[in-house]
Amino acid sequence: MKTREFFFDLPEELIAQYPLRERGDSRLLVVDRSRGDYIDSTLQELPSFLPPDSVLVFNNSKVRKARIYGIDPHTGKEREFLFVRSEDRKQWEVLTPNARRLKEGRTFLFPEFKMGRVGFSSHPPTLCLRFEEPLEEVYFDTYGKVPLPPYIHRQAEPLDEERYQTIYAQQTGSVAAPTAGLHFTESILKALETKGIERVFVTLHVGLGTFEPIRTENIENHKMHREEYEVSLEAASRINQARKEKREIIAVGTTSVRVLESAYQGGEVRAGSGSTELYITPGYPFRVVDHLFTNFHTPGSTLLVLVTAFAGTSLIKKAYQHAIQKRYRFFSYGDAMLIL
Repeated sequence: MKTREFFFDLPEELIAQYPLRERGDSRLLVVDRSRGDYIDSTLQELPSFLPPDSVLVFNNSKVRKARIYGIDPHTGKEREFLFVRSEDRKQWEVLTPNARRLKEGRTFLFPEFKMGRVGFSSHPPTLCLRFEEPLEEVYFDTYGKVPLPPYIHRQAEPLDEERYQTIYAQQTGSVAAPTAGLHFTESILKALETKGIERVFVTLHVGLGTFEPIRTENIENHKMHREEYEVSLEAASRINQARKEKREIIAVGTTSVRVLESAYQGGEVRAGSGSTELYITPGYPFRVVDHLFTNFHTPGSTLLVLVTAFAGTSLIKKAYQHAIQKRYRFFSYGDAMLIL
């Protein structure tokens, strides 16, 4: 399929620049695949649309304050770096503007006189930054800023430290929020629990694989970047038991979809840690996920391709046009969609 098929015109004012005053007050577009239609609702009504014995699967990854500024010692100019991932905390894959202009061996000075040296990265468009000492989480907590996406045209503010994070986030490692989960409050979770809906947590650390746009003419030629995930023994057991009992699995967010589908082997979801480059396009046979709770995604993104694979091209196009006409709020701090 052509990538241009996944673009749409969106008025700039519909891109949410701030979260709503109260978490959980978003609108909800409920899309029914069996009927091929949709209805307008709200997050507060979510429990009424879900089967009472279903299982909601959440991604509990926590956003790292991954945006840090380094100083070029030769010019004294400041440069922004987004620290994407690391295996040993000394060598980091980073994103920075005009990265191709930086030659290997060039150095930058970071807070606490940490010197980072540019090296080769096997995962473009990232660069490699090498440090003499490891950068622990406390370093990012102290000097980093919340990595808001580029379509939010402002600097991160104190409110983002809370609101660009799910209330159940536990495992630090993402450079972007698993945004479908931003809608959930303790009261909504309690209402779901009261209805008998089970809650399970998995982990996928959001990186380039999730937010890197498709730059190829055909979607099939796009290559996903590797992202780390983990499924606990308890989570796998509960999901597999639910599937045996014919109870429906509802993924909260596209990242939860990719964890579940990546961990599926030999007829069940396997516990363990791993990495995934799973790229879900139309025609993909979903093995685990029955329903999807998600946000509205950016044009030309792998996330929109995944949602289209799940619900069908025609239905998603109609649903998105309806959302635009009804002035839904789009992207990370925007409204939500439930696909049944």
